[in-house]
Amino acid sequence: MAASEKKKDKSSLSVDIIGLISSGLSEALQKYGKFELVLEDVIIEADELKILVQPRILEQAMAPAVAEEVKVIEEILTTEFEEPKFEFVGKIHEVKIGSTKSEGGTRDRTLVVGGETLPPVYRLVGAEEAMPHRPIIGLDVFDMRIGLPRAVKQYIKDVMDDPAEWAKRWVDKFGAELINLHLISTDPYIKDTSPREAAKVVEEVLQAVKVPITVGGSGNPEKDPEVFKAVADVAEGERIVLNSLNLDMKLEDVCEYIKNKDCIVIAFTPMDLDKARELNRKLFDYLPKERILMDTNTAGIGYGLDYGFTVMERARLGALKGDSELQQPLATGVTNALAAREAWLKMDPFWGPREIRTPLWETLSGIINILAGADYIMTMHPLTMQTVNEIVKVLMSGELGKAEDIMDWVSWKI
Repeated sequence: MAASEKKKDKSSLSVDIIGLISSGLSEALQKYGKFELVLEDVIIEADELKILVQPRILEQAMAPAVAEEVKVIEEILTTEFEEPKFEFVGKIHEVKIGSTKSEGGTRDRTLVVGGETLPPVYRLVGAEEAMPHRPIIGLDVFDMRIGLPRAVKQYIKDVMDDPAEWAKRWVDKFGAELINLHLISTDPYIKDTSPREAAKVVEEVLQAVKVPITVGGSGNPEKDPEVFKAVADVAEGERIVLNSLNLDMKLEDVCEYIKNKDCIVIAFTPMDLDKARELNRKLFDYLPKERILMDTNTAGIGYGLDYGFTVMERARLGALKGDSELQQPLATGVTNALAAREAWLKMDPFWGPREIRTPLWETLSGIINILAGADYIMTMHPLTMQTVNEIVKVLMSGELGKAEDIMDWVSWKI
């Protein structure tokens, strides 16, 4: 064969291959949206090989896919949003704190917590089942002068030796709706105040303020039960909260005594759901579930808050899924956040003034606990109480924020 004929044959073969590739590529793209080229028994000798796909081929191939996507988008834009519905088999028991005159007490209000049938703060559908009762916030009072952060002490330094006046200050000046009285002087290693003396302090506080109160012991498992018995006697009819009972106590003794006193108890366990279940089971033998709160313990930012949050969240979700041993409202001592030195210690200016850091540490810890399911928050700083209450109002309203306001915090002045 002449050289010119061989050259022509090679050129024709080249044209045929390119045409085959082009048509095959176009057909495959249009039909399958992808392309795979397999050449068998072909040897290509070249220093450089380029395959150019004409835009026309891609346009033809992509047209059906684009049309389909446009159709899907149009359907989405015209489809009405259906709010998701969640149903859980469990429900949190309701607990009422305080007793008014018509109910046999002397309080000016009652506070109800619990009743949830959905996860905490679930407001997407505006479901009242998520927060039938708003979380409540109380301020701490101690029965003796103790060391407190400067940011807190500035408000009550002149009344720290008088628990009744201290409580009155929180209520009258800052609007506290609940007082958390701590009888720490009863600890045998501090002052070893007698149960009778401790009960007298409770009487004085009950006379000074008319809001519901919680009465805490010193944490001593031998002394606290005796203190709680005396307190339950003097507070008969007021439906106070005793803070707290734990597995280290002789529960049979104290529970048998207070079961007919109409007081509420907090069941405290150290971040352990198995122990929380065990303690609740024991309490159920003596007290109705409408008189029990749970405290699975919490901590402050940077000091174990993530552990406390996780346990609290698991307790709430477990309760909603049907675990009857965890279906109690959750109480939490957010004051623990002040154990973090960063919350009150004088530090480099980079950290900001401690007068702001103290309530900020408590506030953030409180909000995080509410998101985990907390129903009752104990705090120390009045600004914490006021701020968390404002945030709770927003959460309860179910209203959406305005996108244009998202950066307002940058220009806030304190």
